[in-house]
Amino acid sequence: MISRPRQQDSYDDREIDCQEAMEPGFQAIVDCMLEAGWQRGEVIRSLRRLIAADNMTQKDNARVEAELAIARARLRASK
Repeated sequence: MISRPRQQDSYDDREIDCQEAMEPGFQAIVDCMLEAGWQRGEVIRSLRRLIAADNMTQKDNARVEAELAIARARLRASK
């Protein structure tokens, strides 16, 4: 079970709490990968690349959403 934040709004140590909540799952992934025969360095580098890819996807999604909002606004304005 993953721990929830102590409160919904921002608070001191929220990121530390998130890290602590994530730690068991992270360790389980690393352990499974090592048991499957991957090297620790490969696992860590791959996790970093997955995080970077997710960040790029989020940025691309935000850009597309902004472009769609602009297109919708222009469409409404032209009516």
